[in-house]
Amino acid sequence: MTTLSSGFARARRWLRAHPLAFDATLAFGTLVAMICGSFTDPGDGHGPPAFGARTPELFSVFLMALSAAALVLRRRRPMQVLAVTAALAAVEYVLMDPPAPVVMSTVIALYTVASRTDRPTTWRVGLLTMGGLTAAAMVFGSTPWYSQENFGVFAWTGLAGAAGDAVRSRRAFVDAIRERAERAERTREEEARRRVAEERLRIARDLHDVVAHHIALVNVQAGVAAHVMDKRPDQAKEALAHVRDASRSALNELRVTVGLLRQQGDPEAPTEPAPGLAVLGELVATFRNAGLPVEVACAEGGERLPAAVDLAAYRVIQEALTNVRKHAGAGARAEVSVVRVGATVEVTVLDNGRGSAGRLPGAGQGGGAGPGADDDGLDSGGHGLIGMRERVTALGGALTAGPRYGGGFRVHAILPVEARTGEPDRPGTAGGTGLCR
Repeated sequence: MTTLSSGFARARRWLRAHPLAFDATLAFGTLVAMICGSFTDPGDGHGPPAFGARTPELFSVFLMALSAAALVLRRRRPMQVLAVTAALAAVEYVLMDPPAPVVMSTVIALYTVASRTDRPTTWRVGLLTMGGLTAAAMVFGSTPWYSQENFGVFAWTGLAGAAGDAVRSRRAFVDAIRERAERAERTREEEARRRVAEERLRIARDLHDVVAHHIALVNVQAGVAAHVMDKRPDQAKEALAHVRDASRSALNELRVTVGLLRQQGDPEAPTEPAPGLAVLGELVATFRNAGLPVEVACAEGGERLPAAVDLAAYRVIQEALTNVRKHAGAGARAEVSVVRVGATVEVTVLDNGRGSAGRLPGAGQGGGAGPGADDDGLDSGGHGLIGMRERVTALGGALTAGPRYGGGFRVHAILPVEARTGEPDRPGTAGGTGLCR
């Protein structure tokens, strides 16, 4: 039994994969059924039908073969097949007595039309087919108009239209469910990502509140300690203890909150210090080893830059030299200068390259895109000069990039030493590094 069921399932899958073969098999089966039915005499209705009591005419066999052959194309031309089979059945009712069951092919064709069209079309075509064939059987047949054979034509054609419409409705319902499930599957991950982003934004707001509260508390207590340090050292020690407790609490809450922001698969937090201009020589050496001659002009001295400005200057030079290496072409040279001008630091990267690929037009207009604007920079998040500009703008500075007169390219960044960093402009600033070493 298991072998039989598995064989039937394989045959059904094969026929579904080859619809033309299925229709040909259906047409052959319908022809066999029609021929067998043409040998049956239904009698006068008072007894069982007698098989072999009559023999079909050659013309009837011809009509049955034509109508069965038309069913092979029922999927491709459903309306045309219905019209052909209905016409052949009508001809059989008009010319032959008793008629052969050519109407069986019409029933299958009407089912196909109903299952592949809409309901209004099914009603119109179905009623026309039912009425036409029933009228032909009643008017031209030798039996009384109220005989069961005539009403059987009406019943079978009506049943075919209703069954086809039901199959079409169920198929549309199943397709709608499947499409809804697929759409839900597609949007589930998007919805999950959206909710995660909202949750991370909420945690970020909490993080801001935590930092603002504890920093304000540390600021107040530090001010108190500085005010009473000379006259009331005990009170100053107490204020410093509050500063220590507030900073420890802030660090703990930051650790917990940032831990919530991390996702599975995120890279571990780096433990090495952030790079800066103090290691500019090592950066330049990597490009020189890669075949790009680089000259560096950097102001010497004991002045220190805030950590954020120092890192931004380093990243600007890194990205600019990367783009020179990618797009300037063979034989290009680069010049790097870092100069302190008043309350700002100016970083300039020049090259004499002749390459133009990747140097987008309009780069010098309002700090527009330049070389590598669509390339993956070393620390630009894949946005080239766009990432550099965002980094510089976040510190209150400005960045311009564009072609040089006579060839080459120029990247110029102005970084304020004090703006948005909150660090005093004096030597020995905690957390800063020298301008160049």
